[in-house]
Amino acid sequence: MKKLVLLLILTVSIDAYAGGGWSQPKGKGFLKLSQSMIRANSYFSPSGDVLDITTTSLYSSSVFMEYGLTDRLTGIVYMPFFVRSTLNNLETPDGTLIEEGDELNSIGDADVTIKYGLIQNSAYVLSASLTLGLPLGEASGGRTQLLQSGDGEFNQMLTFELSRGFSSGWYATLLAGFNNRTNNFSDEIRYGGEIGYAKGRFIPILKVYGVAPLVNGDDLGVPNNGVFSNNIEYLSITPEVLYDINGKFGITASIGLAAYGKRLLAAPNFIAGVYWNL
Repeated sequence: MKKLVLLLILTVSIDAYAGGGWSQPKGKGFLKLSQSMIRANSYFSPSGDVLDITTTSLYSSSVFMEYGLTDRLTGIVYMPFFVRSTLNNLETPDGTLIEEGDELNSIGDADVTIKYGLIQNSAYVLSASLTLGLPLGEASGGRTQLLQSGDGEFNQMLTFELSRGFSSGWYATLLAGFNNRTNNFSDEIRYGGEIGYAKGRFIPILKVYGVAPLVNGDDLGVPNNGVFSNNIEYLSITPEVLYDINGKFGITASIGLAAYGKRLLAAPNFIAGVYWNL
């Protein structure tokens, strides 16, 4: 089935490269509280086809923070502090129960990142980041043991970001990274880009992000549920809008779309949040 569909992205937060190639100045930062919501009744199969599934819902409340430790060194934390995953009852058309649903309430997997500005104070800026993915979530939960708020593996990702700002207010970023994963998960190539217009109160942003697994792991013991499965592959397109209220405080909203995907849910991923410039 060839069409543009909406995509749930939980394996990595796009917020992880919100700052692009720029480091935060010492003592300055960015704090964002977000709520995401999805209700999916379709799934990208391993071949990329879109298949019908029992309706699955997932809600995630998270905090994201960047803070300048020095003028070149930035600390970043992403923490989904509450994740709720549900699986609907499976019923016949006349309402007869075939299989009871399930639910899981837990924290999610966190990311801790150190970003270093390799080239700053130039037309082009370049940074390198090391991200540690902490397996704090549930890898197998609920009555069925099929629901998850994390993948149960500790990963280490090295990312490079190249950015440029223009006097017109436009900016652009390119990203490339390698994600080393444990517990028999396949390693991954990460790539992406971002363009935005940062003049005025409305700040439109367009983000593109892709994951390409190296298929050097296995699927043993990994639920193929389209959230934290192994060998997930996708190319996402995410428009986002920020509204700057007073220079310190603002609101943001985004929705993810996918050009294609494999082994993950296909459904609207709505995210809304508030942010503060520290």
